[in-house]
Amino acid sequence: MFGIHDLPLFIVSGFLLNAIPGPDNLLIMLRSGTQGWRAGSAAALGIGSGTLIHVLAAALGLSALLSASAELFMLVKLAGALYLIYLGGSLLRQHVSQHSPSPPTLPALSYRRIYWQGVLTNVLNPKVALFFLAFMPQFIAPDAPDKTFAFILLGCLFNLNSMIWCHLLVFTTVYARRNIALPVRAGRWLNRGIGMLFVGLGLRLAVSNQG
Repeated sequence: MFGIHDLPLFIVSGFLLNAIPGPDNLLIMLRSGTQGWRAGSAAALGIGSGTLIHVLAAALGLSALLSASAELFMLVKLAGALYLIYLGGSLLRQHVSQHSPSPPTLPALSYRRIYWQGVLTNVLNPKVALFFLAFMPQFIAPDAPDKTFAFILLGCLFNLNSMIWCHLLVFTTVYARRNIALPVRAGRWLNRGIGMLFVGLGLRLAVSNQG
């Protein structure tokens, strides 16, 4: 259908790939755990929007340009790395500023700002673009009547998978927060650990090779 083959395998693979820990999942857990399911959903929708941008870019050939230009790839990669480090640094600074015996809380952000955090976290990772460029064509037949349409259709299915997984993560995180009472010290270390993970992911992205 539409030149697409092995669709069940694509769906299962996409769901498993979405479940791999990374900055997107981390952001959803952070916002769900601090501001509730609406904030987590806003982050998830932002990530989904970023995914659609990558899909359209790959379908239109922009990702191929990104892959071919080492300078452009490096520029986008460093921008993404700096943004992740900024998010992590914000969490670490928030931890340092806490001196009260109560559990540390992050400043509440508007859902619009959380949404754009999700968009930027996803869009500024050039390896997502290259992933789509490498992954999608494996499920498109060489004789497909419209390869661009097939690519976009697969991207939309992948994004639907992503939204299902992301909202499972949202409600699981919210449920855990409401039903599992962490000691104050554990809560502070959790905030610090998430901040360090964001910084670590940013540093890894900055020093990683293009391939």
